[in-house]
Parts: sequence; C-alpha cells; structure tokens
Amino acid sequence: MKLGIVGLPNVGKSTLFNAMTQAGAPAANYPFCTTSPNVGMVAVPDARLGVLENMFRPKKVTPAVVEFVDIAGLVRGASRGEGLGNQFLSHIREVDAVVQVVRCFENADIIHVDGAVDPLRDMETIALELLFSDMDTVARRLDRARKAAKSGDKNTLREAEALCAISKALERGTPARRIAGELEQELCAQMGLLTAKPTLYALNVAESNLGKDPAALPGLAPVIERAAAEGAEVVVVSAAIEEQIASMDESEVREYLEMLGVAESGLDRLIKKSYALLGLISFLTAGEKEVRAWTIRRGMTAPQAAGKIHSDFERGFIRAEVVPYDRLVACGSMAAAREQGLIRSEGKQYVMQDGDVVLFRFNVG
Repeated sequence: MKLGIVGLPNVGKSTLFNAMTQAGAPAANYPFCTTSPNVGMVAVPDARLGVLENMFRPKKVTPAVVEFVDIAGLVRGASRGEGLGNQFLSHIREVDAVVQVVRCFENADIIHVDGAVDPLRDMETIALELLFSDMDTVARRLDRARKAAKSGDKNTLREAEALCAISKALERGTPARRIAGELEQELCAQMGLLTAKPTLYALNVAESNLGKDPAALPGLAPVIERAAAEGAEVVVVSAAIEEQIASMDESEVREYLEMLGVAESGLDRLIKKSYALLGLISFLTAGEKEVRAWTIRRGMTAPQAAGKIHSDFERGFIRAEVVPYDRLVACGSMAAAREQGLIRSEGKQYVMQDGDVVLFRFNVG
C-alpha cells in the first residue's frame, strides 16, 4: 500500500516525510527540491503491541507498516506539462491514496511559489490540475467508446453513456471518488483517475497553533469545509515540531507533547488516518518468538489473512483460533483466555476484525 505525499513547492512535504521516515530526503527552500520520488516505510503506531510485549516477552516486536512516497511539488499548469507536471502526475497515478500537505503558516523566510500563503487557493490549484488531467484521460476514452458504439453494441453504448456522465461531473469540479454509479466507479478505477484516489489533507500549521481548534484558526474553516465536501479527511500537523521531535527519544517526546498540550504527535495521527484511509486494519499474532501486527484490507476472511503470513497457511487452512485483543488483555494471558472459553474457533467464512489475536491452524500435504 502506497501513499503519495503531494503539494505545492515549499509547503513542508519533504520535512514531514523526513520526520516520518528519517530517510533524509532533501528539504530546501526552493521549488522542485524534490525531483524524483523518495520512498520510505513507516511503522503504524499501535499501543497494543507494547501491551502484548509485556504479556508474552517475545524476542522481537514487529509493527504494521505503510509506504509513503514523497512526490515532487506541483505548480499551476502541471496538467499542461508546466514545472515537472507530467512526471508529477505519473507518480501520483502509481500510489493508492494521496496525502496533500497544505501550507497554513506564515514565514517570510520560506518563499511561497504563488507569493502569498492562501490554503484554500493552494488546494484549488492542485484540485484543478488533477481534474484537468482526469478530463483529458476520460476524453480520450470517451472518443474511442463513441466510435465503438456506432456498432450498436449495448455494452459499448452503456460505457459511452457512463463516460459522458463522468466527463460532465469532472467539468463541474466533482472528484471521481464522489461520482455515483457502479459502472462509473469501475471505469474510473480502470482509467486510474487521479481524483478517484482516497485523499487526506495534512494542514501544516505554525508551531504556536498546534493543539488549537483548526476551525477557529484564521482562514482554516473554509479549508475544512472544502475537504468535507470532497469526502476527504483532515489532520492538523506542524512539520517544524515533527522535525524537532524526530530525533528525541520516546520519553522526551511524551514530555514535549504534554508541554504543548497534545495527546499524540501529528505524525502518529497522520499515519493512523492514512492507514484507515486505505481501508486497512491489523490483526495480531503473539508468542515467545514474536509479537507482530499484520496489515490486511478490511473485509478479508481468515484464510486470506493467513495467506499474508505465508501462502501455505492459506492453502492448507483448517481454522483460526481467535480472541479479541481487549478480552485477552482483560484475562491477562492466553492460558486464562482459553480457560474462560474466550478463544473462538473460526472457519473459512470468518471475516477478520481489527485487533483479533490469532493462531492459524493449517495442514499442507
């Protein structure tokens, strides 16, 4: 699962990426500092792992991870090839979801590509470029469909009608992910439309504004309203603060965040929301060798989840022995949970739930 970090130049994309991944991507004060995608794997914060570590005393603990891609800054006209336009758009096409960093802070020492800070305008700039790119993609597909529809084939006619509906919706400014219709959504996915991707806005605020109600900050209420209208999530971060705490140890980070009056770092919230944005959940395995969180899509069955560990587990699946995390913790041990009859035996149709602690039984002949 890949999440692309996008935004205009000098909004804090690479600073956030560096803080998340410690990958050392360039973060300089000039446009197009990032000219090719930087990729980093980021651990998903999960307090359950620490609790299970204390319970099982394993040799190692392995968190779930998501992949973040720091993509070059976009400018107005990217859909026509301005700046690094076509390259930028092709990199977005390769990710599963988009995290758009929006600059919501003033700093005379950090230039803005458009001369002044205006979060709503910046959001609209990127939205329009993605829409223009999608409109071009749909127009080419629609032209082919109309030519093919002259044969009178009902399926081809229906496709042409659906593509026409998509085209009109995009022209009205509706992102592809908000377009209704099963066939329309299927076509949007086939074409890899940029505005079809799930989107999260990371509002990069000044250090002094972290922890405040974002809707009460100057100029941010319209930003939040626009995101809601698009069906997009919002998370508030301060790249400057995240950069500072990236080099601190865990106890120092906790003290610093308490001083700021926030419960968890902006990056932790960003990573968690990104994980949920992709429709992902974690199931857990625990034992003396390892405590581990495994990433699966919501709705996966037990055999499919077993296949994430090893293909043999799915092929030879017999059953899953499952106990919800909360019940296991309340019991204090796996043995106590078993004595109390809380460990369920689930078959092939069982749909995995977030936080399931599982032991898979399988047999491969």
